[in-house]
Amino acid sequence: MSNLFTEEALHKKSPQELTALLYEACLTNLDQAIDEIKDKNFVAANNHLQKANEILHRLGAGINYEAGIIADQLDALYNYMADKLIEANYNKDIKLIEEVRENLQEIARTWNEALQKKNTPIPKLNRQKTMAYEKNVLVDN
Repeated sequence: MSNLFTEEALHKKSPQELTALLYEACLTNLDQAIDEIKDKNFVAANNHLQKANEILHRLGAGINYEAGIIADQLDALYNYMADKLIEANYNKDIKLIEEVRENLQEIARTWNEALQKKNTPIPKLNRQKTMAYEKNVLVDN
């Protein structure tokens, strides 16, 4: 990731954009680990799987637990994937890596879709309705 972006460019990214970059970096490491295992280069595969695991832990550390049940479920999923990567690394099991990759790919796809929707301007009338709704929802009874 450091090759693609300068430190200054990374500081200009929103937390949501940084999360998307972490997903991409994790997926890249998983792909590289699979290739290294196929080439019987187990030391390099180990390095890529360790990097992927570190990224999963960073993603878990960045969860906003005030978001509710979805945050808890995401944390559990990150922990599950991290455990599977440890097992995959120990056994050099490509199928386990592919399972993690599929799960992470789906999360990344959904995250990127949400980012695109967030950046899509809301028509003024819809924005007013949304703000009125949020105002009523956030009122303490």
